[in-house]
Amino acid sequence: MTAEVLVPTSPSEAASLFGSGEGLTVFGGGTILLPEIAAGRLRLDRAMLLHKAGLDEIREDGDRVTIGAMVPVGALVDLAEPLLAEAASHLADREVRASATVGGNLCATAAADAQRGDLGAPLIALGATVTSTGAGGERTEPVEDFLAGDSKGRLVLSVSYDRGERRSAGRGLRRRHAHSYSIASVAASANADGSDLRVAVAGVAGGAVRCRTVEQSRDADDVLKDAEVVDDAVATAAYRRAVLPKLVREALDQLERS
Repeated sequence: MTAEVLVPTSPSEAASLFGSGEGLTVFGGGTILLPEIAAGRLRLDRAMLLHKAGLDEIREDGDRVTIGAMVPVGALVDLAEPLLAEAASHLADREVRASATVGGNLCATAAADAQRGDLGAPLIALGATVTSTGAGGERTEPVEDFLAGDSKGRLVLSVSYDRGERRSAGRGLRRRHAHSYSIASVAASANADGSDLRVAVAGVAGGAVRCRTVEQSRDADDVLKDAEVVDDAVATAAYRRAVLPKLVREALDQLERS
């Protein structure tokens, strides 16, 4: 049986064709889906390809930066925002970064439910919002709320953040293999006077999460109250429990010194 393939040519057409998303597989860069299809683990009935949907631009409106869902991760490496640029530069290798998309990374869920969106933590730390569509229409919400909800039923259109004078710091731990997922990563930002601290972690329990307890206490050990840690093929939960507070502490120390 041949899959039905949809190729929208505008954001509005993409939203219309997506509808509620039920029974539809969305292709961004294909770095997650194509290996699953090639291995026979994923079969498609309906697919939507976004390469012509007009979602591949980075726009600046004053201090507001909006990144389309189809912007390649590699394009973020040259951004003026160091927290996001640094995270993007460490994601996989040059070939993968050229194909993988911002929207796909934000919703990176393989067939085995191994969600590893490495860009989630810096976007949360920057106070970014995500605009998506699906059942109930278009909505814009903080990245942390989007990831905590039913992101599988939403089509990401863009992410946006405000440039400012905030200080930022990031720390990460990953295996040497270029395609390895991160064992754990931390992103943090604060105003120049240290106020409005935002801390997020990723790679520890499937998705990026905001660490509100750490933000209130400024105690790195409290990260284990905010983020679950799990055993998987990348690292054990015990190892993550040992290294995660250390990474958070290093990020907080860097913020204080900057």
